[in-house]
Amino acid sequence: MRALIWLIGIFALAAALATAASINTGYVLLVAPPYRVQLSLNLVIIGLLAAFFLAYLLVRVVRRTLALPGAVGAFRERRRREKAGRALRDALRTLFEGRYAQAVKFADKAYSNGESPAMAALVAARAAHAMRDETRYKTWLGRVAEHGDEARAARLMSEAELAVEDRNFELAAERLETLRLLGNRQIAALRLSLRVASALRRWDEVLKLARQLYKHKALSDEQVAPVIRRAHVERMRELVGDGKALADYWKAIPSTEMKDRRMVERAVPLLVAGGQGALARRKVEQLLDAEWDTELARLYALCGQDDAVACLAKAEGWLKQHPKDAGLLHALGRLCLQAQLWGKAQSYLEVSLGLDPAVETHLALAGLLEQLGRGEEAQDHYRAAAKVSAEPAAAQGGLPVAV
Repeated sequence: MRALIWLIGIFALAAALATAASINTGYVLLVAPPYRVQLSLNLVIIGLLAAFFLAYLLVRVVRRTLALPGAVGAFRERRRREKAGRALRDALRTLFEGRYAQAVKFADKAYSNGESPAMAALVAARAAHAMRDETRYKTWLGRVAEHGDEARAARLMSEAELAVEDRNFELAAERLETLRLLGNRQIAALRLSLRVASALRRWDEVLKLARQLYKHKALSDEQVAPVIRRAHVERMRELVGDGKALADYWKAIPSTEMKDRRMVERAVPLLVAGGQGALARRKVEQLLDAEWDTELARLYALCGQDDAVACLAKAEGWLKQHPKDAGLLHALGRLCLQAQLWGKAQSYLEVSLGLDPAVETHLALAGLLEQLGRGEEAQDHYRAAAKVSAEPAAAQGGLPVAV
C-alpha cells in the first residue's frame, strides 16, 4: 500500500513538473561578445540542478577519500579492542573453569592490548595463585597496584581472600583493615572479616561483626546464634582467671543473647570456675522457672558450691513438678553430695540412672560408693560408665562393643 502511494505521488509530481515546464516559456540570454547564447529557462533550471548534485557528489567523494586513513585506523582499533575484550572474557571463563594456565594466557593478552588492564591483571593474579606460582602472583599484583585507585578495593579484597585460603590470617586482617579505612564495608568484606577475626580468636570483634551482619540481614537467626554463642563462651574462657572482669562481661551480655540456653549451658561451668557461681545460679533458676530444660537442670548441680542447701531446697521444689526428670535428679544427687547427705545423694543418683544411664551419673555414684567404702559396687559403675562412653564411638566407627 505504501509503495502504491509513493508511485502515485511520483507520477503526480512528474505531471506537475511537465505542466509547469509547458507553461514556462521564458528563456535565458547569455552574452559573451562576440557570442550570444539563448537557452530555455527550463533547460537552465535542469542544468543548475544537475550541476549542484554533481558538485555535491564530488565533495562527498573527496571527503570520504580524505577520511579513509582515519576510518581504517578506527576500524583496526575497534578490531583490536574487540579481540582484547574477547581475551578478557575468555580469561574470566577459564578462571571459573579451573583452567588456570589458560586464564593467565588470556589475561596477559587482554592486559597487553589495554583492555581493562587492572581487571586483567587481577584475573591473572588469581589464576597464578591457584597454580601456587608465587612469583607470577606477586608480579601480577604489582601490576594491579600500578593502576592506583581504579582497582584498589578489588586488589585488597582479593589479597584478603587469597590470604585466608593460605591461612595467613594476619595478612588478611591487615588488608581488610585497609579496606575499612578506605570506607569499604560491604557485606562480602564483613563476612570475610568475621572469618578472620574468628580464626585469630578476636572474640570482641567477632561479636561486633556478627551483630552487624545480622542487622543487615546477611546472617539468619540460625546462622548468627552459634557464632555469637561461641564468641561469648570463648571470651568468658579467657576471663576465667579474673572473677570481676568475668562478672562484668556476663552482666553486659544483651538480654536477647541471654535467651540462648545452649550458651548459658556452656557459660555456667566457666562462671563457677571464675568464682561467680551466684550469677550462674540466678540465671539458671530464671531460665528454668520460665521454661523447663532437663540439660540445664543437670547443670544446676554446679551452682551449689556457694550454698548447696539453698540450691537443694530450690531443686526439690522443682522435683514436685518434674518428678521423673533425669537431669534434675542428677543435680539433686550432686547437691546432696555437696551437702554431705550421702543417703539422699545415692537415692537420687540411682533413680536418675534408672531413667537415663548417663556417664556423669555413673561416675558421681561411683565416687560416692568409694567414699562409703563400697569399692566393688563403685567398680561396677566405673565399668558401666566406660561401656556407655564406648557405645557412641563404636557406633560411629562401625565396630562391635566389647562387653
